[in-house]
Amino acid sequence: MRGRLRRAVVYQITACAHRTADRSEETPVTPPPPRTATLFHDVRPFGERSGDLIAVDGVLVPEVPAGAVVERVDGGGRLALPTLVDAHIHPDKTSWGEPWHSRRPADGIAAYAAGDVELSRALPTPVGERALRLMSHAAARGTRAMRAHADVAPAYGLSGIEGVAEAAAKLAGIVDVELVAFPQHGVVREPGVAELLAEAAASGLVTHIGGIDPAGFDTADGAAGGDQLGIVFTLAERYGLGLDIHLHDRGEQGLAPLRDIAARTRALGLQGRVSVAHAFAVAGLSGRDLDETADLLAEADIALTTVALSVTTILPFRRLAERGVRVGLGSDGVRDNWSPFGDADMLHRAWLAAWALDLRLDEELEACFRLAADGGAALLGLPRADLRPGSPADFMLLDGECVPQAVVDLPRRDVVVRAGRVVARDGHLV
Repeated sequence: MRGRLRRAVVYQITACAHRTADRSEETPVTPPPPRTATLFHDVRPFGERSGDLIAVDGVLVPEVPAGAVVERVDGGGRLALPTLVDAHIHPDKTSWGEPWHSRRPADGIAAYAAGDVELSRALPTPVGERALRLMSHAAARGTRAMRAHADVAPAYGLSGIEGVAEAAAKLAGIVDVELVAFPQHGVVREPGVAELLAEAAASGLVTHIGGIDPAGFDTADGAAGGDQLGIVFTLAERYGLGLDIHLHDRGEQGLAPLRDIAARTRALGLQGRVSVAHAFAVAGLSGRDLDETADLLAEADIALTTVALSVTTILPFRRLAERGVRVGLGSDGVRDNWSPFGDADMLHRAWLAAWALDLRLDEELEACFRLAADGGAALLGLPRADLRPGSPADFMLLDGECVPQAVVDLPRRDVVVRAGRVVARDGHLV
């Protein structure tokens, strides 16, 4: 009896399997949709002979894949250049597109920070809208990624972080954004900032924790006391975040914190995750002193950013790169309380770097472009966009002859391409 029952069960299972197989054989299999290849015809990468750039799945490929659907974009013989990376910008502070703000004299960071608060309260437009306006403008002029700093202080809470994060979400797929919780008012001199940094770190909105001048501005004899670098390094380690620290101090007052940052970076195993912005003390070095400092930074894999303010503040980026230090270029503030200048156009920022250093040779001008393109990409950990097969399909088309001429003449960005998709034409997002 048990044998017959077992055979019946086996028969039923087998019959069900056969019926299931029969049904699956009867169900038509839908073939996957054909791949799409975007062919940018008649373009001149870096000013070379005219040809085609072919993008598939956001990457440049040597030829159109078999069976792919081809979308064609006519380049009209335009110069093709990689899009750029803004390694240091403050979108939360901007008054770009707002009524004109008349600035008054300020004699230091504290005075400028107080002016930031006044301007923020006076502007009629929320920070998220202002940041989106500026970041969209940057993207339409060829910025593919940026590291954005947003102030964290009792005067703002986390509103700057939230506003820039909101703008970044709306630009997803157009511009990549890393977000830094930046303590412009100080960590130890301004009560409540350390707690707000911890809140920002736990929010999931930021990729980096910031710091500012622990020797000259945010000193341990401030109102709250304490160790700024200890606080920000602890937060970065606890929450798995990077660090981006502003150092404006010159001479030994700026170099001593830099050595401290390098030592803490190595001790905590944070190599490759720490950056120092401005580093004016490094800009003042030359010869053996510069090389020794560069070697210290390279050993700890600490990156630097420069913003081309003047010949005395711009970093010697070519020498630093030769010693293995990653250096990026940034806009810094754009039409904010600190300065009426700036336009978030990274090609213009490359122009400013060349102008500040009085560069004239083609290879020097191209080095400034590479600083904005490759230097920033390395700092943010992005793949290099060199317009070769396998690289990201991130580039811009403009009327020009070659890289040096584009740096000098600043042609309009006729077409901006991100991941193989046209995202902007004639200076406006599409």
